[in-house]
Amino acid sequence: MISLVLILIASLFFMGIVVRTKSMAQGRKGPGLFQPLKDVLRLFRKGTVYSKTTSAIFRIAPTAYLASVLMAILTIPHGSLPGLISFNGDFVLFAYLLAFGKFWVIIGALDTGSSFEGMGASREALFSMLVEPAFFILMGSFALLTGQTSFQGIFSLLHFGSDISYLLGVLATAVIVLIAMLENSRMPFDDPKTHLELTMVHEVMILDNSGFDLGLITYTTFLKFAMYGALIADLFIGQLPPEISIPVFFGVQAVFAVIVGLIESFIARFRMGHNPQFIFILSSLALLIFFGMLLLTGTFYNL
Repeated sequence: MISLVLILIASLFFMGIVVRTKSMAQGRKGPGLFQPLKDVLRLFRKGTVYSKTTSAIFRIAPTAYLASVLMAILTIPHGSLPGLISFNGDFVLFAYLLAFGKFWVIIGALDTGSSFEGMGASREALFSMLVEPAFFILMGSFALLTGQTSFQGIFSLLHFGSDISYLLGVLATAVIVLIAMLENSRMPFDDPKTHLELTMVHEVMILDNSGFDLGLITYTTFLKFAMYGALIADLFIGQLPPEISIPVFFGVQAVFAVIVGLIESFIARFRMGHNPQFIFILSSLALLIFFGMLLLTGTFYNL
């Protein structure tokens, strides 16, 4: 339960830190820390317009998307404290709950009957499919090191005690950061501010959404960022008591938000055709972590 509460709190300011970081990097004053949240609240107060070509699928999709992310968050522990949903192999449920929500957003875009939104849905499905191996290789590596197959078991026993393990921790953090950027369709994979037809991915999928529905989709993005930030924090919390682990959690979330802002400020968006190639690099990094875990456990020498 504590993890859910902390992630909900972090989601309130996460995107504000990202926007402020980008503003400072560009020499601008920028909006306030809670301006993105205010924008979402303003959307919640607006009415929703539905096209005559859409069905109930389009109306259900934003709610299903938010619900899937909230359910996935319930599997995330806080250090040694388990999530509300915890069992062996729960990280598989985590991945496919997110896939379930992505599926609803995709078929919601297809339900509009627009070939333009269908193009974005096709790209989103491709990128999500390509990033899945990186996540499972990463979690499988941690399971190999700790001997546990649940989020709570893995993160409670995970510790760094050698140069190789510190390097693997940095690589694992980098993989999760890039997975978060990809899953939320941010730079350098996608530019959420552009409306150029040939470059749009996520934004083109939600062009027909408005008002309350658009607010749900936008806030779900905030939640997903905070959710991945919680996974990064769990890499370093371990067995720390709550009075220490909670400040560490928010510190990691703040640093993660600053990193996202810096990436979006200094790295240009990739050409669309290069995105799949870069996503495969994530799987390569995850494989490198896997072989590093084999070295740490001595399994590599027995092969």
